[in-house]
Amino acid sequence: MPVVRGKNIEPLFTAEQIAERNHAMAKEIASGPTKDLLVIAVLKGSFIFAADLLRALHETGLAPEVEFITLSSYGAGTVSQGVRIVKDIDSDVKDRDVLLIDDILESGRTLRFAKELLYERGARHVSLAVLLDKSVKRQEELEADYVGFECPDYFVVGYGMDVAYAFRELPFVGVVTGDAAS
Repeated sequence: MPVVRGKNIEPLFTAEQIAERNHAMAKEIASGPTKDLLVIAVLKGSFIFAADLLRALHETGLAPEVEFITLSSYGAGTVSQGVRIVKDIDSDVKDRDVLLIDDILESGRTLRFAKELLYERGARHVSLAVLLDKSVKRQEELEADYVGFECPDYFVVGYGMDVAYAFRELPFVGVVTGDAAS
């Protein structure tokens, strides 16, 4: 079991599994709506997944434009009451197909907000691609069009996902299982 920053990290999805799934998803995406395709990655957690998926999309022959949006859930304490835009995209989405990429779909609030926003701005079609789908946590009626893996109800790190800004660099998705033995 890998030890990172003094913590045991149990791999849940290996780098090899993720790479294989990214290539399969890219093929699925390439067969979907891709007219004047704009890919929008939701920061920060999706940055590694988005980069790898974009390279896989390139291998299928797609050449989308790429944008980034930063969204934040807010509310009292640890309970999300809504979503706000921290950093918006610069591109016009009117009459375009949009692929929204995020690391994990849990409650569905953030991605539902983003999807509705893009439709309000005139997107022709909005598809959702997520590395992980934690459907047991869903609070909104929303499903991703493209899913890497169904995620058990664990707090996961790695492959862009963090805890207090740590562990994003891991090439796999894992679960912190405790302190490493001294």
